[in-house]
Amino acid sequence: MAGATFAPAFLWAQSQADYRLEIAPLELEIAPGKLIHTVAYNGHVPGPLIRWPEGKPIVIDVINRTSVPEIVHWHGQEIPSLMDGASEEGSPMIPPGGQFRYSFTPHPAGFRWYHTHTFARHDFKRGTYTGQFGCFYIEPKNDPGAYDQEIFLTLHDWNPYLAAGGDASMDAAYDYSTIDSRMFGHADPVKVREGQRVLIHLLNASASMIHWMALAGHELTVIAMDGNPVPTPATTAAIRLGTAERVDVLVTMNHPGIWILGETREPFRKAGMGTVIEYANQQGKPRWIDPPETLWDYRRFAEPQATAHEPDQVIPLRFESKFHGPGALATWTINGKSFPRTDMIMLKEGTRYRLQMINRSADDHPLHLHRHTFEVTSINSQPLRGLLKDVVVVPANGTVEADFAANNPGATLFHCHNQTHMDFGFMSLFRYSPSAKV
Repeated sequence: MAGATFAPAFLWAQSQADYRLEIAPLELEIAPGKLIHTVAYNGHVPGPLIRWPEGKPIVIDVINRTSVPEIVHWHGQEIPSLMDGASEEGSPMIPPGGQFRYSFTPHPAGFRWYHTHTFARHDFKRGTYTGQFGCFYIEPKNDPGAYDQEIFLTLHDWNPYLAAGGDASMDAAYDYSTIDSRMFGHADPVKVREGQRVLIHLLNASASMIHWMALAGHELTVIAMDGNPVPTPATTAAIRLGTAERVDVLVTMNHPGIWILGETREPFRKAGMGTVIEYANQQGKPRWIDPPETLWDYRRFAEPQATAHEPDQVIPLRFESKFHGPGALATWTINGKSFPRTDMIMLKEGTRYRLQMINRSADDHPLHLHRHTFEVTSINSQPLRGLLKDVVVVPANGTVEADFAANNPGATLFHCHNQTHMDFGFMSLFRYSPSAKV
């Protein structure tokens, strides 16, 4: 199928696409003399920022210039399975030299993103280990715009290799980290003025790492998570971002100087995860101040009572790992089975389901449900409501419950967003009952 151009015929009625993405190898210089051989969109990391009005259809052509099949997932959007960009749901892989036209109506409003959704397994030059990611902002119909400047920043880790984890099984570790495509000290500073309110959109596009971020000398007011406004905006010294999570923060620039926005843990900053925030008319070296110790708790940003809606059905999901000896990668199970042998979960349109995510492992897991938004309803038996997300970090040996409405018929993927865990079994497929219209 080399050179193939394919999509349902009706999608080609529009001759010109709104956006065009080319997937191709890239030699990326993250610092002088530090080259990363990767794959990216349109020759840049991250790929182009896609900004699009809520409710307006979009057409995106994707061309695969690599030697392996590829696919693009439109993370966080409630769109048809065919367009979602996951082969397990029926979205087509794009063959080498091929092209596919994605056409959908972006929804819901807010900060979404896009990325490859291929397996990597032992090949750390594939999947989300690469530079195949970009920000997708769906502009709300009524955006108050209560800020003076807006910036998008993406976190990523590079040069993965296998290292021993806490249980002696192997997991990915990394040599370098970047914000966007540059290591700390090798990018232009973000320039601000005293008194400005700056809206920062942060995306953790790492393949597997959870990151803690802070802006030295400043407090961060969290106003949205995964693109959805939080019920209770709250100020914090540092934020935690699980893999694939997004956080929108407002910062009042009230402490003139030259500061570092970066990982709170020194080894990650030394590996490159930081950028400079520079006030006008200030000189000197960028400064870092360790933030106060911060306990990250989703409940701070939600309403502290039980959800107003009881589910029609509870779906228990138990997560465990299978240790295969020192030096080997663990496999992962949902209710005792690894994908593709995990039990298919049938959904009935119009039903409200509660995912009861029971983590019986020593790892935190960022769990993602495709094509739906869920409400986090309890964390370790502590209730909350109003917090809408598409990724939630289920703590080690903990339990998180999340409710969603089965209102988007079609095959729907559920998985851990840690690439290694997903590749080795941590995934399941939901399907709507045949009576549902697809």
